[in-house]
Amino acid sequence: MPLVSAPDVTEALNALRGGDDGARDRLVAAVYDELRVLAHAHLRREAPQTLVTTELVHEAYEKVLGADPAYDGRGHFFAAAARAMRQVLVDRARRRNRIKRGGGQRPLALTDVGEIAATAAGRGVDLLDLDDALTRLAAFDPRQAAVVECRYFGGLSFEETAEAVGVSVATAKRDWRTARAWLYAALHESP
Repeated sequence: MPLVSAPDVTEALNALRGGDDGARDRLVAAVYDELRVLAHAHLRREAPQTLVTTELVHEAYEKVLGADPAYDGRGHFFAAAARAMRQVLVDRARRRNRIKRGGGQRPLALTDVGEIAATAAGRGVDLLDLDDALTRLAAFDPRQAAVVECRYFGGLSFEETAEAVGVSVATAKRDWRTARAWLYAALHESP
């Protein structure tokens, strides 16, 4: 149940590829609300942060259209947007962790620091751990990793995911089930 129709997005993408100066504005108008919904859902799932929905949408949109905007329709565009949102969130999480760990400063002795607060339990899966597991999954099954990106980071339906990845809906569902099971095991394995 997309918020915008596939022809609007596809038409704008084709016009952009064709060099139409106004196509970028039409594409923004066609996808902006849907990207905001996806970004808001991602930010709700993540640990509290300073990134706001609009900022995530803008950073992801710039990544998606920063390179060659040669997308084969709505599904392909939103798969790329999902990957871009993942990259933005992971980059922010890495930067946040680097700052939390001193940002390159000389470490202090524990006696100088005092008590260390325990991390909040039950907050869900850490984004960096998920990114690492997804990268490992992509090393031996890129299609399953792409399905996870489309479904989890892009919020795409199975039909849209199948179109974006170039498989049948049944294969997309099977890949989703298998990838989720693999990721669960990878995220909960003993060190």
